[in-house]
Amino acid sequence: MSLIRPSEDKDIVAITAIYRHHVLTGTGTFEIDPPSELDMVGRRNDVLAKGLPYLVAEVNQQVVGFAYCNWFRPRAAFRFSAEDSIYMSPGTHRQGLGRALLTELCGQAERAGIRKMIAVIGDSANAGSIGVHRSIGFTHTGVVAACGWKFERWLDMVFMEKVLGAGDTRPPQ
Repeated sequence: MSLIRPSEDKDIVAITAIYRHHVLTGTGTFEIDPPSELDMVGRRNDVLAKGLPYLVAEVNQQVVGFAYCNWFRPRAAFRFSAEDSIYMSPGTHRQGLGRALLTELCGQAERAGIRKMIAVIGDSANAGSIGVHRSIGFTHTGVVAACGWKFERWLDMVFMEKVLGAGDTRPPQ
């Protein structure tokens, strides 16, 4: 049985392990050195302090994925545009969990006042991440070619966006 819920302090060990795997083996993140559990606590606290969602996906009471959003850029004018991050455990891809997690993240972000969700996807060959974003309505906005160096090769960044709620049709409240 799967469940998507707000993350809790007890989830940091699993969250850190999932992210560590992606840092060490994948191109979805351009980080080279895996952050510590303490680093991940600080990152999570920053997201939650802004009133933004930080979610986990569970299967049989085991955390198998996490997703959160944070302001797209640190300046206050960006507080209505957020960048999403989503990472799943190995072996859990293509089961619909990522789509469900990202869908819930967007819904909670909208309720928190976010008007635009932005995906900054590492590696233009990252078909899984591009596909899951496209499947819930994100549209392609551009590519920054060869801007990251990891695993002895140049990597692109793919930008996608999704309008949430009223988008830019009226001022925020």
